[in-house]
Amino acid sequence: MRATGNPSRCQSGDRGSRRPWEAGFTFAEVLATMMFVAIVIPVCLHGIALAGKAETIATRKLNAVMLAEKTLNELVVTQQWQSGINQGEYGAEWPGYRWTANQTVWTDSSMRLLTVTVFFEVQGRVYDVHVSTLIQESSI
Repeated sequence: MRATGNPSRCQSGDRGSRRPWEAGFTFAEVLATMMFVAIVIPVCLHGIALAGKAETIATRKLNAVMLAEKTLNELVVTQQWQSGINQGEYGAEWPGYRWTANQTVWTDSSMRLLTVTVFFEVQGRVYDVHVSTLIQESSI
């Protein structure tokens, strides 16, 4: 039977005619590939770990902002900010989150700036978010 098509292609009957050095990769190619993989894999794993940490921090900050807004609204509506209650924790529902409230006189003396700061920890580092509002002095 006569072979048709590209004569440079190896036909099923021609497999034994290939030289041994044409059959696979050279040692230098395998070594270069192993070195490339040894460099790339740790860098990729470090990038994945950083992305995971960034996602955790972003989620925790989102929760902290929500808690700070809730606490700020509660302090203003119940007027607890006047009674000197200026710190607390969120308990078992939100473990690891704590808050402080601080009030200062605004540039306009009839206003006060009330700021709630929520603190949380991620991998041994403390992060915080601040939410503020102005309160009219006449509501005191």
